[in-house]
Amino acid sequence: MQSPFLSALTENMRLKFYAEKTIKAYVYWVKCYIYFNNKQHPSICHNAEVESFLSYLANTKKVAPKTQGLALNALVYLYRDFLDKPLTLTLKFNKTSTQPKLPIVLTPDEVSRLLNAIPQTLSLPCHLLYGSGLRLMEAVRLRIQGIDFDYLSINIWHAKGGKHRRVTLAPELKEFLQKQIMKANFYYQEDMQRGDYNGVFLPHALAGKYPNAAKEFKWHYLFPSTQLSIEPGTSNLRRHHIHETNIQKIIKSTALKLNLNKQVTAHTLRHSFATHLLQRGADIRTVQEQLGHSDLRTTQIYTHVLQAGANCVRSPLSDLININTTHK
Repeated sequence: MQSPFLSALTENMRLKFYAEKTIKAYVYWVKCYIYFNNKQHPSICHNAEVESFLSYLANTKKVAPKTQGLALNALVYLYRDFLDKPLTLTLKFNKTSTQPKLPIVLTPDEVSRLLNAIPQTLSLPCHLLYGSGLRLMEAVRLRIQGIDFDYLSINIWHAKGGKHRRVTLAPELKEFLQKQIMKANFYYQEDMQRGDYNGVFLPHALAGKYPNAAKEFKWHYLFPSTQLSIEPGTSNLRRHHIHETNIQKIIKSTALKLNLNKQVTAHTLRHSFATHLLQRGADIRTVQEQLGHSDLRTTQIYTHVLQAGANCVRSPLSDLININTTHK
């Protein structure tokens, strides 16, 4: 059972419309921080204790840079937004120096085989992961109004970092998307007949700004769940989107069946989208915009994939005229 302090922290984040996944992660790291400090109340700890904890994660636990960064973000929120005691901007702690891994990328043939083998029930969101370079949560959270058939694009709202962007839409998916919208509308019509239905969840302050939007079809999810559920922390009956783990599991199991011999995840399709765009001659700035990266250096990791022997580096072996192909 969660402590009153962590329960209050959870409620604080829910009131600010933080994603449940973020809330769970932040609460986990705050709890780890409290235990690290021998269960002292965070209000009597501050910069020094945070520095010690983050250094412990790097030196003893050997966590990845992103993991250490997530722990830092959780503690920044704790002190700035919950305890009203912001941390200093010049924290001194040992940062994890593990080199980031190069992303796993599938060949176009492997992508084709994988997508063709995905069961029909989850085929469309998987095609969008590759065809539009979407993050997994961006795909499952797509709303009806996000699909723009006129300009063959998808509008992504409140993505990572709260940013919006417009990405490409493969025309080959137009018919499948229209059928999916019809399916979503079927659920919508059923739900609207219920007197206890509270409409779809709206992020941030949209519910206050557009009081009727929650029950408008265009705001509903493109990939709705098959079951109604109570919104966490409230008594509101809503229809959420499909769960992301369903897509994660089907991609992993399908890759194993195909013996792709690569660690394939949902994000692998996004990696492959970016790499294949660059292979086809797309400008790196264009790829950056499609992926929604704030920093061009993040996008450049895909040029490293190509340069690491994939396409851009000619092996000196190729310059040898006489190659003995007989192994002795």
